[in-house]
Amino acid sequence: MLSIKHFKLHVEDLGYPKGETVVFLNGVMASTSSWYTLMKYFVKNDFRVVLHDFKGQLRSDQPEGPYTFKEHAEETIMILKQLGIHQAHFVGTSYGGEVAMNIGFRYPEFVKSLIIIDSTSEIDMKMKKEIERWIELCKLKDGYQFFKGIAKSIYGKEYLKNNKMMMEERAKATAQVPEAYFEGQIKLYETFISDVDMTDRLKEIKAPTLVICGDQDHLKPLKCSEKIHAEIQGSEFVVLKHCGHVAIFEKPDELQTLMIGFIHKHMH
Repeated sequence: MLSIKHFKLHVEDLGYPKGETVVFLNGVMASTSSWYTLMKYFVKNDFRVVLHDFKGQLRSDQPEGPYTFKEHAEETIMILKQLGIHQAHFVGTSYGGEVAMNIGFRYPEFVKSLIIIDSTSEIDMKMKKEIERWIELCKLKDGYQFFKGIAKSIYGKEYLKNNKMMMEERAKATAQVPEAYFEGQIKLYETFISDVDMTDRLKEIKAPTLVICGDQDHLKPLKCSEKIHAEIQGSEFVVLKHCGHVAIFEKPDELQTLMIGFIHKHMH
């Protein structure tokens, strides 16, 4: 745990301390463990890997919310400063991608490259209503029902169909999370609803950027990633076929190949 401002954040500092740094930024429901498969290559190949739970997430403190993406960006940079890191490649999925974009236009001097996965730079009514539904599910504080209630909006149809047993296991695992998890989730969802709009600032991002989206992403659909790609000059854009919102679980091999190639291309 690292002390940041008046609270503590769960931080993991892995790999080769003198290697190029890759910072992985979590999706809203996730924790650092969501990256363990995708980060293995980097840990084994002399990169330094930094992971953390945002405030409000599973293993970090939950100060009063709602928060802002500006705060998340600032706190991520504060972690890097404490670790003596001056530049990094940032990889973020969904909520973490939105934090990464904020870092891109607020702290450009820290950014070697950005990889933005299944994210958005603005909210529409459909998205807002879906997140409000999640808030109501959180208030029940029933992990099993919560997971069952959100699964169809984040996983692609084919993945759900082909992984029914795994989905049941994840639902049972979510049933074991502490009640405080849901309190933190509500704060993060409220942050997303009130503060995600940033399209007008994306033109400020000058770092090499790769935008990735699943073609079956119903929560933050393809048009969201297309807009991000259009606004960030020189960005690259990849669509993952037969993939929903959580590409990091649905298409880990394809995603890892894209990440490795893009980061190696922009090492210096």
